[in-house]
Amino acid sequence: MFTGIVTDIGTIAELDQQGDLRARIRTGYDTNGIDIGASIASDGVCLTVIALGPDWYDVQISAETVSKTNLDAWCLGKRVNLERALKVGDELGGHIVSGHVDGVAEVIAVKDEGDSTRVTLRAPKDLARFIAPKGSVALNGTSLTVNDVDGCDFGINFIPHTKEVTTWGDVAVGDRVNLEIDTLARYVARLAETV
Repeated sequence: MFTGIVTDIGTIAELDQQGDLRARIRTGYDTNGIDIGASIASDGVCLTVIALGPDWYDVQISAETVSKTNLDAWCLGKRVNLERALKVGDELGGHIVSGHVDGVAEVIAVKDEGDSTRVTLRAPKDLARFIAPKGSVALNGTSLTVNDVDGCDFGINFIPHTKEVTTWGDVAVGDRVNLEIDTLARYVARLAETV
């Protein structure tokens, strides 16, 4: 489990398509404190550490994960949002995030509003019903509050701090973004279906 509070920006250092995709991610984390088998959310995708070095870790990514996320667009030098797994007793500053991406949203508009940036995204139709104004979503692993919803489109405001400590300062129209809907929204919808 994660909180959606990004704690490092990693860089894709190596990609190798073996049976699965293997990626090396450079990080500012102290890798002496990371165990083989640990889970690290990388652009919101829960990935398992399979090898470690002094400033990097490797992950193996299944074809299923690649097909459901934007990881097919990873390239050398790409910056990615990172978060270590939540530990019992840690502050829950965002919302409960599983790292199991539900689909990919597309950035359709970016507009500066004062010091903040308003980003409008289009969700896949089957996921749009789970997105509500003032509700939570995780986008590329970042816990965010939805400002408004219009059909499949929804808006998010990014304050300067978020743009500085995540990859959201680089956002552009056309970007494909990993979308994880709020777990509570998923359960409420499921309960409503059974009534």
